[in-house]
Amino acid sequence: MKIAAVRPFPVWVGTRNQLLVKIETDEGIFGWGESGLSSREKAVAGAVEHYAQFLVGRDPMRIGALWQEMYRSQYFEGGRVLTAAMSAIDIALHDIKGKALGVPVYDLLGGKQRDRVPTFATTAAEPGEAMIDQAHQLVEAGWDCIRFMSVGQESTAPLDPRRSLAETARWMVRAREALGTDVSLGIDYHHRLSVAEAASFCQRMPSGTLDFLEEPIRDETPTAYEALRRLTDVPFAIGEEFSSKWQFLPFIERDIHQFNRIDVCNVGGLTEAMKVAGWSEAHYVDLMPHNPLGPVCTAATIHLAAAVPNFAWLETRSSPVERHLGFDSSEIFPVQPRLEGAVYPVSDAPGLGIEVDEKALTREPFRFWEAPHLKRPDGSVTNW
Repeated sequence: MKIAAVRPFPVWVGTRNQLLVKIETDEGIFGWGESGLSSREKAVAGAVEHYAQFLVGRDPMRIGALWQEMYRSQYFEGGRVLTAAMSAIDIALHDIKGKALGVPVYDLLGGKQRDRVPTFATTAAEPGEAMIDQAHQLVEAGWDCIRFMSVGQESTAPLDPRRSLAETARWMVRAREALGTDVSLGIDYHHRLSVAEAASFCQRMPSGTLDFLEEPIRDETPTAYEALRRLTDVPFAIGEEFSSKWQFLPFIERDIHQFNRIDVCNVGGLTEAMKVAGWSEAHYVDLMPHNPLGPVCTAATIHLAAAVPNFAWLETRSSPVERHLGFDSSEIFPVQPRLEGAVYPVSDAPGLGIEVDEKALTREPFRFWEAPHLKRPDGSVTNW
């Protein structure tokens, strides 16, 4: 079997673009992958087209060798654009291999270790009574892990993260009091804080209020996270932006974080994700994968979750309190993972176990979309 075509599809799905990649073979077997570099899909599609020049005609079953060739066969290795392209290609190759052998992808990763994949859900409301009400709804629906957002998370007005600290902390304490101790609670600060601000936020709450703090600061400097680690006892959930095992290296080796927010569509696909998972296991770090994209990403991550021992929760955007963003269009993805309560059952279908309607996929063309460009009250730029 040989690769016959590598085709990127940067298309509008729901309220945002998705970049899917279809790899076709000369035997009629094909696979789907997805890239995670949201709002820069055209750049990734260009990288996919570069890789296609030497992938066509190659054996799709040699996934590891092709991964190494894509990563090493250029002077400027790595980077988010290239590894996002590699991720989509790698996932599609796993889909092909599973279909060719008649086995689900998790069998290519060592076999199934769990039948169901637990998830965490996120409240749509900002901190306030509506947030508490939504959290109660999630608990009643079966979730035992809930993530909150900070005050001002959805605002496009001038944003001063420091002003959100006290109010957000107050509502986290209220949430713990209202929901009790049987539910794991966390918050995503979307890397908007400084070390001092993140420490101040944590110190405004009693110990045990939160079970995880997600992405409080940017990750470029691991020693900054080490400084924050010394100032708080709240476990960290980070890594959704990491684009290689090397970027995870200092955080795992120095025991800085407790949950890996690995994204299979950014890190280098399932090939790289399994290496990070094994490394994390040696340091007793559980995976808590980032999953904000479409059903191809969800399906690939479920297979990863099924195949590793060190797993906590998978992010889902399909809870009853989330805003429906349309990323999981049933018209485009007629066969896709579906929640059963708060868990995803693990599919035994060959490959990823998803189907894509290519005609429906191409009905909505690519639209340029930018994440909000936020500024502080003084006019300086801050993080989204």
